[in-house]
Amino acid sequence: MSKKKAANNLPSEKDWDVFSGAEEVEVIGAREHNLKNISVKIPRNQLVVITGLSGSGKSSLAFDTIFAEGQRRYIESFSTYARQFLGNMKKPDVDQINGLSPVIAIEQKTTSKSPRSTVGTVTEIYDFLRLLFARTAEAFSYKTGEKMVSYSLAEIEDLIYEKFKEKKISCLAPLVKGRKGHYRELFERYGKLGFGKVRCDGELMDITPGMKLDRYKIHDIELVIDRLKVDEKSKNRVRTSIENCLEMGKGEMLILEHETQKAHFFSQQLTCPTSGISYPPPEPNLFSFNSPYGACPKCKGLGIRYEFDEEKVLPNKKLSIKKGGILPLGKYKKNYVFQRIEELCEQNSVDINTPIEKLPEGFIQTLLAGDEEQGFDGILSYLEQLQEFKGIESRWIRNYMLEKPCSSCEGKRLNQVALNFKIADKNIAEVCQLDIDELSIWLEKAPKSIKTNALIAQEILKEARQKVEFLREVGLNYLSLERTAKTLSGGESQRIRLATQIGSQLVGVLYILDEPSIGLHQSDNIKLIQSLKKLKDNGNSVFVVEHDQEIMEKSDFIIDIGPGAGSQGGKIIDAGTLEQLTNKESTTFQYLKGIKSIEVPKKRRKGNGKKLQLIGATGHNLKSVNLTIPLGTLTCISGISGSGKSSLINGTLVPLLYSHIYQSKVPPLPFKEIKGLENIDKVIEIDQSPIGRTPRSNPATYTGVFSDIRNFFAQLPQSKISGFKPGRFSFNVTGGRCEDCKGAGVNTIEMNFLPDVYVTCKTCNGKRYNNETLRVRYKGKSISDVLEMSIQEATDFFESHPKIARKIQALNDVGLGYVKIGQPSTTLSGGEAQRIKLASELSKKDTGNTIFILDEPTTGLHFEDINVLLGVLQRIVDRGNTVLVIEHNLDVLKCADHLIDLGPKGGKEGGQIMATGTPEKVSKTKNSPTGTYLKDLLYKMK
Repeated sequence: MSKKKAANNLPSEKDWDVFSGAEEVEVIGAREHNLKNISVKIPRNQLVVITGLSGSGKSSLAFDTIFAEGQRRYIESFSTYARQFLGNMKKPDVDQINGLSPVIAIEQKTTSKSPRSTVGTVTEIYDFLRLLFARTAEAFSYKTGEKMVSYSLAEIEDLIYEKFKEKKISCLAPLVKGRKGHYRELFERYGKLGFGKVRCDGELMDITPGMKLDRYKIHDIELVIDRLKVDEKSKNRVRTSIENCLEMGKGEMLILEHETQKAHFFSQQLTCPTSGISYPPPEPNLFSFNSPYGACPKCKGLGIRYEFDEEKVLPNKKLSIKKGGILPLGKYKKNYVFQRIEELCEQNSVDINTPIEKLPEGFIQTLLAGDEEQGFDGILSYLEQLQEFKGIESRWIRNYMLEKPCSSCEGKRLNQVALNFKIADKNIAEVCQLDIDELSIWLEKAPKSIKTNALIAQEILKEARQKVEFLREVGLNYLSLERTAKTLSGGESQRIRLATQIGSQLVGVLYILDEPSIGLHQSDNIKLIQSLKKLKDNGNSVFVVEHDQEIMEKSDFIIDIGPGAGSQGGKIIDAGTLEQLTNKESTTFQYLKGIKSIEVPKKRRKGNGKKLQLIGATGHNLKSVNLTIPLGTLTCISGISGSGKSSLINGTLVPLLYSHIYQSKVPPLPFKEIKGLENIDKVIEIDQSPIGRTPRSNPATYTGVFSDIRNFFAQLPQSKISGFKPGRFSFNVTGGRCEDCKGAGVNTIEMNFLPDVYVTCKTCNGKRYNNETLRVRYKGKSISDVLEMSIQEATDFFESHPKIARKIQALNDVGLGYVKIGQPSTTLSGGEAQRIKLASELSKKDTGNTIFILDEPTTGLHFEDINVLLGVLQRIVDRGNTVLVIEHNLDVLKCADHLIDLGPKGGKEGGQIMATGTPEKVSKTKNSPTGTYLKDLLYKMK
């Protein structure tokens, strides 16, 4: 770095060519991952789509080369002092990149998994609402519902003359509110100051030497400042008394009317005129559930509580307490807990060896919840203490708990004070429960009900309305601000960040997005495209890794990478506008031009005559839905984003199936009845969650084929001579692995402010094993070489070993031939992880009565990959099984035997089944959100 650059702390022109007006980003000699020394010129200030088969090298070019270099240059622009905390980023394997402007990546994996992160906090709309409520909301008493009032000293004086003229009153200063204690020192202190009377718990008393109250009871104490008659003569005395009361009562005072003995509250703070409770002056942190000032004290702002479930704590009541009937405690041990249980049993004449099911119900409840009279706190109390204890892992205890809405705040996260500030008859939690469309309407109407600080409100509302409008533009109008960020799909979180970036109004930035169309219905696709173009029209470059045909057709420039995946990919096959693409060898070209297509099945299956029926599903936005799935078919669930697909299948049906088949305790969303469960003997849910969270996990270990490979290597002659057992070839146990990296092949470097960085182990050079283990070879390949093989190579390598070949062939069949058999799970996409899970199940024998449930399996898949996947799913159904797929992709929907379309819209306007039947039948249904698009596709193919 030059001295000038370091001094100015800014990138030089050489680093950021945007300042010199470059018209294109030029990548020269990119070799990252499987890229074959490629060079390409990409136009700036355009919407560019980078496409190709899965594993062809799209992300390697977009993220691992272009974005990585942009990020490296950005960090190099920092001062030397700042860089010491960040470390030096590795330069991607590329000769040169010209015309590169500051880069922002909008990926799928950037969503916070914290339960404290919500749509409102992520979009920052909640920050504007907190400020709005703090400055303009009206306060109401949580005890009486009355509007809270606050007065100036002059207003209090006027009110006293208005209400009590010619009446005898006492002026009182509140000292203690609702607290335990004897307060002997307090009485003694004020007695010495010359005060003679106090009002304790509503009763007037003289202050006497040694006076004290019951220390275990809750008390209210007010000091009598003055007793007088309100008339013109006492005007000065009244004012002085008021001033003294407010000073000693910290802004609060009481007037006790002698005749009626009724107390009246006055406060310079917000106070309830009847009950006298007061609120502090509202600040934005009062409305934050992440602040101790605003959070519900019971759930600490999470909105949920974990409560123990008796069935989980006592799962097998045939066992006695001594034999392990209380599962979290295990079998009898000589420790404090079992000693206390034995004492409790003796007190109640109960034998600790008696099966729990034969114990009196009252005793079981005492055992769990405790009994104060018997001096026993209860097992559940003990487990709660363990959970709070510093060294105990809370995950272990949560196995015995159920997640429930907090009983104090009812899931609203805030304390009762925050929830009693309202604008337009809604508190801030109720505003957050509105979907984005409803919120937009509320923000428009809110100014009419705001009476104070209207000018401030105008500016806050303007900013909030703008951010809300950006969310609507990207098709997220069905979300609500209270929705936790961890429940968002990759596509939803990406579109939230996209809306945020549109609102930031940055210019000259290069945005790189990773499949923003994920989870988006065709009807919302046009909104996404308009948002991407708006980002471009603001003066930015937008590069999108994408497979969606409509986005490709609307783009300004397309880069096609291939021709195959993995080692067969990594080349630029074609580049240009849609009209300029000419390479007929390109798989993408063939699908875009209609030369190749995913064929509609010639015959639709009607199923095996059996059905699975879910009746009266009402979870979330579902409107008493009745779902019928014909078994022995490929059934697809479609519908607008947010229409209720996941609530119906993942939230209701899946827990019911798991409960029936595997005795799972996960509660389903509300429903009335389910029929046909006896027709299913196995359920396999295949989602996009990672197959592992460390580099140790890979396709070979997940599918179980690595155990077979280790057993095979242990049978080789060289292993037998050396006495090697299968464990010698495991990288998870000592013996054969490299001990410097503990078999991971990489060493983990913990970064202070960034995610951990993995560096290739210098001892084994990433091979995972020690030299003795690596000397054992089959066909010239060591166990480490096998892990480095692609699945396609491994299929050929083990073709003469049926047990191993069957499992690897299943991975190949789902289109993962390009993935290395030992590829770390941390480098796999959600779609790849999902297909590995599918392959794992395919390699097992099934009964023909299995139901497979997949959630958007086309994520990250090219047209050709979808074709391969559909072939696999059809073969599963041909074996007599049922496949249920939640999907937006029209190529999958048109191949279904049975289609169930939800709508008519998202959020509260969804939750209904709009059409059912074959794709042809759904396409002819007028009110079907998917039918219109399906009709166009089916008609086009004919």
